Amino acid sequence: MAKSNKPLVWGPFAAGGTLTAFLTPVLILLTLLAAIGHAPDLFAYDKLHALAAHWLGKLGIVTVVFLSLWSAAHRLRITFYDFGVRRDALVATAVYSVAILGTVASFVFLWRI
Repeated sequence: MAKSNKPLVWGPFAAGGTLTAFLTPVLILLTLLAAIGHAPDLFAYDKLHALAAHWLGKLGIVTVVFLSLWSAAHRLRITFYDFGVRRDALVATAVYSVAILGTVASFVFLWRI
């Protein structure tokens, strides 16, 4: 039986899709509450800054960013294929590179905190 690399792509895709599906509505709600001035005290700037400054918080944030970007990249890859773009190697390289670059950018940003 031939080995496949599909679990390496599908695992983070499924995890990112699930995580994004659960977190996005919460983030939208919290953003709207903050915009009208009713954000809970737990989400005050100093507390969120302390979370992002801790190494475990940084790891969590980078993990969420990576999984969300990987899920979006994989969905874009499949969408390109559905629209008739048959240059899968080129599309895969482009979208996954952007996902990795976004993850590295978030890591560098968080490293400076």
